[in-house]
Amino acid sequence: MEPGNQPLALNSRARKLWLIVGWLLVLLVIFLSLAPVSIEVPVDEGDKFGHVAAYAALMFWFANLFETLNRRSMLATGFVVLGIALEFVQGWTDYRTFELVDMAADAFGVAVGWALAPPRLPNFLRAHPPA
Repeated sequence: MEPGNQPLALNSRARKLWLIVGWLLVLLVIFLSLAPVSIEVPVDEGDKFGHVAAYAALMFWFANLFETLNRRSMLATGFVVLGIALEFVQGWTDYRTFELVDMAADAFGVAVGWALAPPRLPNFLRAHPPA
């Protein structure tokens, strides 16, 4: 097996913790996407930076756990679908808006997260093994 295709060797406790934090990040993105609050970024179309950052963080986080092309493809697809679904749900509320550009920003964020993921940057789980 090539190094990038080998399963990540972590003790089950560290892996579970990393997964729990990752899924909490997913829940945070869902909450922030649907809550009747907004995070203002003081530039034109600043919310797009938030979309890119959020989805890049999700993809990058999970890419540290799953290094195979197949798993990363599934994650990327899932995060893009999540972004699309949340935009439709936002359109059904009276305090959020549906924007195609937000969907594109989400997808771009997923691509950025994947592009920065190991092996381009170090795998943080391998760089800091559990004690």
